[in-house]
Amino acid sequence: MQSPIFHHTVTPAQERFARQGSHMLRVALGQGDDVLARAGSMVAFEGMVEFDGEYQPPGRERRQHQAGEALPLMRCYGQGSVWFANLAQHVHVLDVDHEGLTVDSSYVLALDAHLSWDVVSVESQYGIPGVGTHNLVISGQGQVAITTSGQPLALRVTPERYCSADADAVVAWSTSLRVQMQAQTSSKPIWRRRGATGEGWELSFMGDGHVVVQPSEMLPPQHTSHGEQLHFRQGAGPGLNQGGAWGPR
Repeated sequence: MQSPIFHHTVTPAQERFARQGSHMLRVALGQGDDVLARAGSMVAFEGMVEFDGEYQPPGRERRQHQAGEALPLMRCYGQGSVWFANLAQHVHVLDVDHEGLTVDSSYVLALDAHLSWDVVSVESQYGIPGVGTHNLVISGQGQVAITTSGQPLALRVTPERYCSADADAVVAWSTSLRVQMQAQTSSKPIWRRRGATGEGWELSFMGDGHVVVQPSEMLPPQHTSHGEQLHFRQGAGPGLNQGGAWGPR
């Protein structure tokens, strides 16, 4: 049997987290090198690898439920390699290296099991209930793989140069950055996209770090399975990453 499809072979790599093309992640597993991955994201593996649902402490599980920032994880361990993917999204590997990463849980594909993570509230200078909602903060020293819809833009933020981005397009940022919301009006239209511009709220970043922005204002579909209709979360209701309209959940 011959076909150009057989040119797409395993990419040799020495790194523990290595991209396989643009849309897959390969993680090498060894003794004590467990990896946590988005539940259901395994597409292939080789070797002696096992998968277990990851236990969540009751406090963290309660905070996730209250914030709507769920991150269903599975623990992968053993000897071998595992390939992960989520709906053919672009995959990127980041070294956290004590800087800390703030990221929407919808974009987390896999992370080193020894990293710490929890749900935090992103505060708003306007004090509007539900604004900024909640994200994940991942800290420690290790690697995280995130996904984006299309090739992202990484913006450098310095004390001399701050940046702003559409709240629905922001994927992640350095935890060291200060975050504020920006709006050009304080009247009723703040609860929906401003006028006819199609633009909602922006997040403004100050300090020293990076911001990752994707070329899409939609979250990836979640919890899909064969035969199930895909659902996008944009515009599903008020709050961050929901059409730029902020308000109580």
